[in-house]
Amino acid sequence: MSDKQTQPARSEESSPLQVVQAQVDAYNRGDIDAFLNTYAPEVKLYNFPDELRSSGLARMREIYSKLFEKAPQLHASITNRITQGNYVIDQEVITGSPGAKELTAVAIYEVKDGKIINVWFLRERL
Repeated sequence: MSDKQTQPARSEESSPLQVVQAQVDAYNRGDIDAFLNTYAPEVKLYNFPDELRSSGLARMREIYSKLFEKAPQLHASITNRITQGNYVIDQEVITGSPGAKELTAVAIYEVKDGKIINVWFLRERL
């Protein structure tokens, strides 16, 4: 039996870029279920470099459900994107956020087995 027959086809699993783009699309629609579906159950969100902001899907649901409800016009525009292996680095401009005219952010996503497992945020208000 050859290696190709014993290993699953790579195309069956979404690439890190596809996973992150699906997450951005769901965020922009305010679709909490589709948004959370891109994350691993044990996901961790950090303020760069190592300040833990949130851990796990239940906490993310609580945070982002409230955000999507309070800010139905919330929108992330990707101004720059870099991929490196299992990492996707997005420079974003966030509009429609409560109390902020515009927010710039850099998000570093680590993707494993088709799910986002870690995110590091770097933010600066304009």
